[in-house]
This record gives sequence, structure tokens and C-alpha cells, in this order.
Amino acid sequence: MKNLIKNSWKKYLEKEFEKQYFKDIESFLEQEEKAWKIIYPEEKNIFTILNLLELENIKVVIIGQDPYFKEKQAHWLAFSVPEWIKIPPSLRNIFKEIWNSITPSPSKERAGVRAWNLEYLVDQWVFLLNAILTVEKEKPASHSKIWWENFTDEIIKLISQKNENIVFLLWWAFARSKATLIDKNKHLVLETSHPSPLWSYRGFLWSNCFLEANKYLKSKWKKEINW
Repeated sequence: MKNLIKNSWKKYLEKEFEKQYFKDIESFLEQEEKAWKIIYPEEKNIFTILNLLELENIKVVIIGQDPYFKEKQAHWLAFSVPEWIKIPPSLRNIFKEIWNSITPSPSKERAGVRAWNLEYLVDQWVFLLNAILTVEKEKPASHSKIWWENFTDEIIKLISQKNENIVFLLWWAFARSKATLIDKNKHLVLETSHPSPLWSYRGFLWSNCFLEANKYLKSKWKKEINW
């Protein structure tokens, strides 16, 4: 699988590819394929976020848990769905919070044509990372025990170590558990509840997390994100 990574991330993660846990991930996914199980996203897209955004260019990190598990929803960016797919509830609340606090926002214009894809944020150096990079169809969190977090924890640590003045958006207890991997003396960590309907009113909505992210970037002489 390491050959799916086409840029400098491959160099930074070389040691991880040689570790037993990564070989176990590869073996597990191969066995699932042989058993005709449907895994999201497609293998070629597992590391797309790494290929889209180099380590040194990252400005904001948003951490999700794992890909959507329903047919056609799964994408290679955390919380995102492919173009023209019905918007999931958590993603709807993400846009709601953007619209509440950021005006104008290109996402509001996109809503008029049902374009819920978040690639426009990656174009602005927002790194949308799922801590667990694969999932079996119709089985949420089905790959939570196959050591993906060993790999993505290393990615988070690398971002913290190699960069300065990054904004980390951590939503819900799962993402917030990653705060220990981040040097808070160098970066801003914003923690809220999850954007899902069950939890969004317990801290996510009206948190102004996107506004606070932009304020921080501006204070560090970085271009703000056009959310």
C-alpha cells in the first residue's frame, strides 16, 4: 500500500511501513478482499488526503473517526461526501456552523447546487484526516481495531513536530483524545462536541470554531480559510 503515496509523505512515513502493525493492516485488507467484502473507500483512495496536501503546506487539521459506511457516501476526506450525494447530518451541521459564524462563505453558494464535497477546503490547505482510514460497508467502526490509529497518530505527531502555528479542530471525545499528540505551545487546539445531531447542541453549534481558527491564522500572518 505504501506505493499509493506519491509525495514527500512517503519519506516521512517510511519507518511505519516496515513495522509489523502496518503489515498486519495490509494482510487484513487483503483477506477482506478475498472474502468479497466491500471496503470503503476504494484502495486507490485510502491515502488521497496525503497525496493532495504536503506536510509543510498544512494550515488546519480536522480529525474524523472513520469513513462513512453507506454506499456512495464514503469519501477520502474526513466528514466529506462525493459530489451530488445527499448530505449526512453531521456534515449538514458543519455547514450550519460555518454559515452561523462566517459570512460570506463559498459553502453557502455551493449549497444551492447540492455540492457538499469538502475538497475546496483542501485547496486551502485544510487537512481532513480520518483516524481510521477504512470501513466495511454498512458496518460503522468495523475497522477500529486493525491498527490504523498507530499510523494516523504518527501523521498527527509529524504535523505537530514539523510545523508551527497549525489549528487543530478536535470534535467529540474520539478526536479530542488526539490532543496529547499535539504540542500546544506551537499550535492552537480547538475542542468541541461532535457535529452529529445527537451532540451538536452540546458545544459544536455556536462554538465559533471556524471563526476562532481564522482569528488565529490571521494573528500568525497566515491567510484565513474561506470556509
